[in-house]
Amino acid sequence: MYSTTDLQLFIHTADLGSLSNAARQLDLLPATASASLKRLERQLNARLFVRSTRSMRLTPEGSVFLEYSRQALALLNEGQALLHAGGPVSGHLRLSMPSDVGRNVLLPWLDAFQARHPQVTLSLQFSDRVIDLFRDPVDVAFRYGPLDDSTLVSQALAASRRVAVAAPSYLEKHGRPQTPKELAGHNCLLYYLQHGLFNNWRFYSGKTPIDVKVRGDRMSDDAAIARAWAIAGIGIAYKSWLDVRQDVVEGRLEILLEQFGGEDTPLNMVYPHRSSMSPSLRALLAFLRERFAALENASGIATPG
Repeated sequence: MYSTTDLQLFIHTADLGSLSNAARQLDLLPATASASLKRLERQLNARLFVRSTRSMRLTPEGSVFLEYSRQALALLNEGQALLHAGGPVSGHLRLSMPSDVGRNVLLPWLDAFQARHPQVTLSLQFSDRVIDLFRDPVDVAFRYGPLDDSTLVSQALAASRRVAVAAPSYLEKHGRPQTPKELAGHNCLLYYLQHGLFNNWRFYSGKTPIDVKVRGDRMSDDAAIARAWAIAGIGIAYKSWLDVRQDVVEGRLEILLEQFGGEDTPLNMVYPHRSSMSPSLRALLAFLRERFAALENASGIATPG
């Protein structure tokens, strides 16, 4: 019989390429982790890793066994979830989310989720940096846009797209652009994303893309700052609809270039493996989908299209 701890250690070591890092994540002593891996290899009568001084690489046998290990733990977690489905949801979740939607949309909902499930504890990280779910101490990340990493599991939460927005005070002073190309003559509020400064804004006329290289007098590594600058009447921001929806509804910002579609930025919840779907995470996913559905159905706040 294989130990679940041994299987978890094997999976983490394969994902991280390091036995010591895997041991650290599972709160195991290095000697205990080494003994665990040796025990698993002895039970299988097979070598799972090729070891070097800097990393550990799966052997062909290890690659085959890795997928079966993932499936085995996933089935065990499913069984445990079913057994405890009638009891209180509990556990600790480490969440990473974009700064703007995290603070202004998700945070109050997470408070409500914990009020419903008081035995769940949360650790929150607000950052526009794309974290590495295999290396960083995070269980779940909320991300905008299509998923680049096909090894991650993605759960859709809400449709969204980018919209150009500005405060009424800015538009009174500088005028309203009528085409995307006219943005080149405006002060555009910039922020950094994974691949650098986000200063190439894409719109669509039907299915035809229109790319505009914009510039402005300020930029930030926090996209929430660009929204705050826009509200203050400093310039034009190009933000996800979920980030600025409430500002538009309450009149702090106005949507520009409505006849041109912006880039799709669906919000997804992503995590490393299906075996990561604990009862607490399953409850959170259902709760957030319920909230986003209610938001989408509310009068006057549908995603611009």
